[in-house]
Amino acid sequence: MQETTSNVQKRSFKSYLRIFSCGFIMGGADVVPGVSGGTMAFILGIYDELIESIRRFTGRECFATLLRLQWRRAVNTLPWPFVLSLGLGILTAIALFATPLQWMLANRLSLILAFFFGLVLASAAAVLPRVRRWSAGRVTALLAGTAAGWLIVGLPLLRNPPESPLYLILCGAVAICAMILPGISGSFILLLMGKYDCVLNAVHELKSGVNFGSNLATLALFCFGIFIGIAGFIRLLSYLLKRFHDLTIAVLIGFMLGSLRKVWPWKFDRQIENHNIMPPDWGPEFWGALTLGVFGFALVMLIEHFAGRREKKPAAKPD
Repeated sequence: MQETTSNVQKRSFKSYLRIFSCGFIMGGADVVPGVSGGTMAFILGIYDELIESIRRFTGRECFATLLRLQWRRAVNTLPWPFVLSLGLGILTAIALFATPLQWMLANRLSLILAFFFGLVLASAAAVLPRVRRWSAGRVTALLAGTAAGWLIVGLPLLRNPPESPLYLILCGAVAICAMILPGISGSFILLLMGKYDCVLNAVHELKSGVNFGSNLATLALFCFGIFIGIAGFIRLLSYLLKRFHDLTIAVLIGFMLGSLRKVWPWKFDRQIENHNIMPPDWGPEFWGALTLGVFGFALVMLIEHFAGRREKKPAAKPD
């Protein structure tokens, strides 16, 4: 049957470039344990479209269309341009940042964490107005989300994780659920489950052409877990956002605030998995971290300002 209508939003090249940039920012955030790509999607104004796009791509209608080889219908009805642009941005950032961020986490921990501390704190402040009406129940949800986020990021790391392929698939499934949630870092969940270095090293070595087969197998299993996890979780999240919007947003803001525990810039023995300490001195490193924290906060506020102005523009023509 010939398709005469299209459900895919028409956009300009400039708009797709913006979506790619959003994905790039999300990918850079996802590499750092304690920072959520979902948080970046929230403040960049693409969170709702991201959730809906993933829901449609993992739905029964999508699989039925592909199994029937109805390629034209799939092209016309699925939001593949949005997903492709965003996905390319995420993958580009991971490929570019995996190695330098690994070095910074090992050698400039307080500076990189201070920057992301400012980002996450500003993100929580930017999302607060999205709760349309506050009540005692929503404040309670905010506090519960904060407590849950604080406890999750304080869990001890698994030192001797299983080496089985099934465990790697499980890590992918759990990490992607966390990655989609603002405030809960998929990278940190991987750190908790003992597979952060394994996945990051696989990306790094694959770029270098080292152990190509084994690293490709590692990432393939991990990506399979991602698909399984996201297919089920995204429906639950989509339902909660539609049915209990303000309550869900309040919990997500709480997750962001609770996750600040993990991105506090000063750690014992300069290890990200260790407990927080006060700044050891007021030297150049302290002022450098403070400057980067303020810069991260201001950057999010600037993004939120321009995103808010963009949303208020009348939609005369499709973007």
